[in-house]
Amino acid sequence: MELNNFYNSYLFSELADEDAEELIPLDLTGEDDELEPGDLPEELPILPLKNAVLFPGVVIPITVGRQKSIRLVKKAYRTNKIIGVAAQMNSSAEDPGEKEIYKVGTVAKILKMLVLPDGNTTIIIQGKSRMEIKQVVQENPYLTAKVDLLHENFIEDENKETVAIIYSLKDAAKKILKLNPEIPKEAQAALENINSFKFLTHFLCSNINTEVKDKQKLLEINDGNKRAEALLKYMLKDIQVLELKHEIHDKVNTDIDQQQRDYYLRQQMKVLQDELGNGGAEQELDELRAKGLKKNWSSEVAE
Repeated sequence: MELNNFYNSYLFSELADEDAEELIPLDLTGEDDELEPGDLPEELPILPLKNAVLFPGVVIPITVGRQKSIRLVKKAYRTNKIIGVAAQMNSSAEDPGEKEIYKVGTVAKILKMLVLPDGNTTIIIQGKSRMEIKQVVQENPYLTAKVDLLHENFIEDENKETVAIIYSLKDAAKKILKLNPEIPKEAQAALENINSFKFLTHFLCSNINTEVKDKQKLLEINDGNKRAEALLKYMLKDIQVLELKHEIHDKVNTDIDQQQRDYYLRQQMKVLQDELGNGGAEQELDELRAKGLKKNWSSEVAE
């Protein structure tokens, strides 16, 4: 399955919002086309996200609910469609200001804006380049800031170290997919179609099962190869947790199966004994005791 098909299959079934706790990263082409400083306006509108960290190249749908955010995306969509996206430090903040968002975020392009029948506004954005907020210019009617682009160095050459990291990341991802049945099978197809080391890292950074603060730490690592190594540590930890869960689950299932088996056998024995007119070992012992009482035995023998 091509990445485009993966995108089309899951775009509308996995809509996330500003309160989203998990996002499935979707990609149109696997290319992220980093921006240059001249591509940005002098002041960039900043969209805070409660429970998400956007990485370059990754495409995600977001349902926007806050009035400030709705005004921001509607104006941006009418102009150059370029916005800044930054994760909130505290997901419970309903009106996050300068001190409540991380300074390192991602410049994104709004690919599509949809107004759904329920009145919610949904945007589909793709991360372009990492950025750092240098100065917040205003907080009303929405956050705007002056930012600097953060470029990163990924060694795409097929040297031994890079090849080893790529194989390790893909191998860890396959293990997680196998251990976690909740992840769509199409994710495996998407994974196989990723050839860029940079995009592979960003795709997996978006998809790992960890907290926002951990994903934020990954985003803030400037060296791409070091980010991939840090990502691998999180993935190996996730594998250990998933394997432990499976061990516990299998043990519990084994215990239950043994109990069910014993109960079933006892029930079967009872049915057979009833059919044969045999009340079982206890009834047989009672009959023998009754016969013994009728015998003229010495006390020692009777005992």
